[in-house]
Amino acid sequence: MPLREVRLAQARAQIAALASAPASSGEVLAFGDARVDGRLPGGGLTLGCWHELAGEGLELETAAAPAAFAACLARPMARRGEIVWVLRRDDLYAPGLAGLGFPAERLIQVCARDEAEALAVIEDALRTPGVWAVFGEAEGVGLVEGRRLQLACERGSAAGFILRRRPYGGRPLRTAGSAAATRWRIAAAPSEPAPGETGLGPPRWRVALERCRGGRTGAWLMEAWEDQDAAHPFRVVAELADRGLAAEAPLRRAG
Repeated sequence: MPLREVRLAQARAQIAALASAPASSGEVLAFGDARVDGRLPGGGLTLGCWHELAGEGLELETAAAPAAFAACLARPMARRGEIVWVLRRDDLYAPGLAGLGFPAERLIQVCARDEAEALAVIEDALRTPGVWAVFGEAEGVGLVEGRRLQLACERGSAAGFILRRRPYGGRPLRTAGSAAATRWRIAAAPSEPAPGETGLGPPRWRVALERCRGGRTGAWLMEAWEDQDAAHPFRVVAELADRGLAAEAPLRRAG
């Protein structure tokens, strides 16, 4: 192959790599399990960009399972700075967040009047110094809106998380293309007590990584660590296939 064509091929490969990987602050939030981190670029959830979380069925209106998952996800970031949560309905249950180990003193709640205001507040919060993460409820984020959120993440070095929510029901969620670095589907799963114990165990979720720029998709059954000071917020109970439970792997603490 002529040298000119070789160089062109190398340039195209470099451009493709840049296009597939989101710009970020270089930091990642690791799950502490290679089955998840190995599918994410950089070995964890990239900070300095924004991600999308959505539920299923009635969760598209209540967003309860995605919100609980997000609260656990935010615990390591809340130890470093403020967390802003932009609501479409004033129904975030603070005692529930505290029960999941989220430090209430780090939380700033903002209730937006409509979708446009919610997205504007999320963008402003992402640009604010001292804010480490912004969780915002929105029905959908278009490509232009998504690009604005990404630029805000890069300018402020904060991580953004959009919780897809139809807060008052009545119509389906918007299905426009998304510029999110990752897209997750979160559903509640039955908890199990530890061997030899009775009652409820730690919260569990069926977690599907449906889209990941520069990475690979996957699905897992995850459980919140009972030790709320643990380095990682979740442990993987099992990998999932076709939204069904695969043969359960033994619980292990990674990290």
